[in-house]
Amino acid sequence: MNLTRRGFFKVTSSGIGVGASSIAALGFSPAAALAQARQFKLARTRETRNTCTYCSVGCGLVMHSLGDGAGNACSEIVHIEGDPDHPVNRGSLCPKGASLIDYIHSPNRLKHPEYRGAGETEWRRVSWDWALDRIARHMKDDRDRNFIATSNGVEVNRWTTTAFLAASASSNETGYLTVKMLRALGMTALDNQARV
Repeated sequence: MNLTRRGFFKVTSSGIGVGASSIAALGFSPAAALAQARQFKLARTRETRNTCTYCSVGCGLVMHSLGDGAGNACSEIVHIEGDPDHPVNRGSLCPKGASLIDYIHSPNRLKHPEYRGAGETEWRRVSWDWALDRIARHMKDDRDRNFIATSNGVEVNRWTTTAFLAASASSNETGYLTVKMLRALGMTALDNQARV
């Protein structure tokens, strides 16, 4: 069979017409479905910029959430993508960063602090105030017991028995304030998660 280009288009267009008419004969007209414009899924969402939580690279994210932001309403994150304006990743994400939406909506995600005392076998849920007060109390007690004001007649103001591990995904400003606060307490052992 010798089929020209023009003949090919005639055959295929007539086949599409026959197929569409046979679907219409079954009681379904695709005209309404084809004419209806799909709504853009991010049209009513709010954008929030954040930093990826997985590794020390610190890629930028744009999170899209549904909700009006009212105090009595919970927003739900419906989409996460790379931030094209971020200097680190310029809009791209690794597979872990691209799957953050699954991490956020996981039923196994821990959302509240838990505590297991000495000799206990079960974790119990505690409040944020209780957890932060307990951490602060332990830090204060340890600093009071082990603070070194002078060494060999020289003022050193050191606290060497506690270490601090900072988050690598924090901004430069947050890192600066963290180091200033810890150095003001006299802490000498501090590091960043980027080195882990």
